[in-house]
Amino acid sequence: MRSFEAILARCREGLSLPEAVLALEEEERGIPAAEVRERMRRRLEDLEASVRGVEEHPARGRLVGGEAERMEAYLREGSPLSGPFTARASALALKVATGNAAMRRIVAAPTAGSCGILPGVLVAYRRTFASSEEELLAALVVAGAVGSVVAERATLAGAEGGCQAECGAAAAMAASALAVLRGGSPEDGVHAAALVLQSVLGLVCDPVAGLVEVPCVLRNGSLVGLAVLGADLALSGIRSLIPPDEVVDALGSVGRALPASLRETSRGGLAVTPTGAALARRLASEAPRLEG
Repeated sequence: MRSFEAILARCREGLSLPEAVLALEEEERGIPAAEVRERMRRRLEDLEASVRGVEEHPARGRLVGGEAERMEAYLREGSPLSGPFTARASALALKVATGNAAMRRIVAAPTAGSCGILPGVLVAYRRTFASSEEELLAALVVAGAVGSVVAERATLAGAEGGCQAECGAAAAMAASALAVLRGGSPEDGVHAAALVLQSVLGLVCDPVAGLVEVPCVLRNGSLVGLAVLGADLALSGIRSLIPPDEVVDALGSVGRALPASLRETSRGGLAVTPTGAALARRLASEAPRLEG
């Protein structure tokens, strides 16, 4: 799926946003809409399973663990500033991202490093607002289209475009999904993604010790909030002055301009702070013992 404009053009013919995505998928890839829906239904089941799963092993570097439980306890104890829905989504996103670090099965949505954001938002929405499976399925179809546009016009790889391309794209996907779940217009859904993406341009990929733990897990938890606000902004009628496709193009150009040190090499950002470097040295010295 090459552009948001192509999707909106089909919506102007009278299709809903999910219907337009399915129609284009069938035209461009020759995959019947019913088959796409069934594939997405299975992915939805996998997303929900990733939230329910329990880590059998600690994260490889043992740099993360327990964050989701702390957030859930905080949610039970009072009224979080971000509100019950956003706090719950954040806790679930942390749980899935930590599970990824512990080698548990997840859905790359759109990547392993950003795997918590979309399931966190969708499952929290279902639990909070009692949405149906069909509603979540429609939202997931749209989220997939957002990821497809970013992949085709820019990149989803942190090694190519920084974390703006991973957690940023995941948050954009989640924002569009939320706009659909709230009954927004096709323009709401597309601009929700654009508003999120323009807010993360230049976000670097700087995993400490080369592990998808710090800051990756907490970015999953925090960018849930950006997804929620992006959806709210779009639903309020706010639009991205820069056309959504151009926002994605800008993400691609920014990613190419980032130095290699800020693109998943662990040679910049948080990875080379004094503490980040010390953690990397410690883990390197412990590697033989941990592997044995």
